[in-house]
Amino acid sequence: MEKLPFMTIVVLIGLTVRWTVSLNSYSGAGKSPMFGDYEAQRHWQEITFNLPVKQWYFNTSDNNLKYWGLDYPPLTAYHSLLCSYVANFINPDWIALHTSRGYESQAHKLFMRTTVFIADLLIYVPAVILYCCCLKETSTKGKVANALCILLYPGLILIDYGHFQYNSVSLGFALWGVLGVSCGWDVLGSLAFCLALNYKQMELYHSLPFFCFLLGKCFKQGLKGKGFVLLMKLACTVVASFFLCWLPFLTEREQTLQVLRRLFPVDRGLFEDKVANIWCSINVFLKIKDILPRHSQVILSFCFTFLSLLPACIKLTLQPSPRGFKFTLVSCALSFFLFSFQVHEKSILLVSLPVCLVLNEIPFISTWFLLVSTFSMLPLLLKDELLMPSVVTMTAFFIACTNSYSIFEKISEEELQLKSFSISVRKYLPNFTFLPRMIQHLFLTSVMAMVLLTLLMVTLDPPQKLPDLFPVLVCFVSCLHFLFFLAYFNIIIMWDSRNRRNQKKIN
Repeated sequence: MEKLPFMTIVVLIGLTVRWTVSLNSYSGAGKSPMFGDYEAQRHWQEITFNLPVKQWYFNTSDNNLKYWGLDYPPLTAYHSLLCSYVANFINPDWIALHTSRGYESQAHKLFMRTTVFIADLLIYVPAVILYCCCLKETSTKGKVANALCILLYPGLILIDYGHFQYNSVSLGFALWGVLGVSCGWDVLGSLAFCLALNYKQMELYHSLPFFCFLLGKCFKQGLKGKGFVLLMKLACTVVASFFLCWLPFLTEREQTLQVLRRLFPVDRGLFEDKVANIWCSINVFLKIKDILPRHSQVILSFCFTFLSLLPACIKLTLQPSPRGFKFTLVSCALSFFLFSFQVHEKSILLVSLPVCLVLNEIPFISTWFLLVSTFSMLPLLLKDELLMPSVVTMTAFFIACTNSYSIFEKISEEELQLKSFSISVRKYLPNFTFLPRMIQHLFLTSVMAMVLLTLLMVTLDPPQKLPDLFPVLVCFVSCLHFLFFLAYFNIIIMWDSRNRRNQKKIN
């Protein structure tokens, strides 16, 4: 109870920052004919309210899929339908079929911003607070500080409340799933994650760690006893939740296939916009999209993604633990972001969520990653005229982390959780003692590079022959960072001596 007043203040601070950012511009404001993600979300309300369910994902005279066609799972469509009923009650013009396209007004902006705010308040914020309250071996002050830093993470705030999306819904459900399976409420945790996956298909980034952790629990309890019962409960939960979410689209085979086609648009190619992953970075030097046929691109991305996440998943299955689960979430999500097919720049938020969950364990690296993840979306944020909110929220987040964790004092091998790895290397290289200093120098270089690139993008026009020079540089620099972080988190997973020492029995 003693931390309740402090947590209340933290929530109020987080909500105030969110609402302040929402007062700024949004994606596609005043930019016809397609506008932006704000219009996409409004248009989905228009479609779900005015058309029968069977037409939501099909191209018809009333539903032109080239104009922000619905391409998220059914739960997103149901959420849009719920919002549309409220919108219709307030002002039917907001969702009038055809005539509402590109609708913009202060009243409608207030309504749309409020829908994000309420969803965040109901799903994501409570999950963050409960997660921080459940942290073991952490003082009340530490729990409050951790909640503050997570709620001030600028990437999610800028995308949901600036650019305009509902990522806090899927990420909130995923966090409830993490809480559930980590605390032993496996059925409830599985249900929560199924809701996340049925809201946004990108939650597949987190699916393998959930699967491996729960499978490892079943193996540990014995597949001939309690483990088999747990496996059946989990299987029934997953099947039932998917069946209920997809029920309106299971009446006809073509309905189901059409939804799947919309969710996994292979025809869009390996990547679309400038995204800080390996394929977009390689494309600067080698036009991989032009060299390889589409099916080869799919196979190549699948192989690289699978191979990069395989070691961590095997380790988690054989040694299931809540700690290993969180780190594997980071590693797998980052592997998906770097190597998978058709990645969007906003997908880095799926990596940032599990990084937020280990912020109290490795504050220096986590803070660094979360800053880079926000920086990697800079071209998108500048396009939405969100420079000032980006600078202010990133600065506030950095100050909060610095004061909460004293991050510059936590760069020893022990604090970076690299001691086991360093000891192993020193068996062959006795002078291998410079890793913390090297990481510190890399961080300083990283900050300087991010500041310099931001200044260049804001103050200079790119060369006429290279109009995308600055966005490409941001993506390339960010991609190098993410490759480093992928290696770092995999090292922690594979050399996790603490997990080996403190392996607890999972009932």
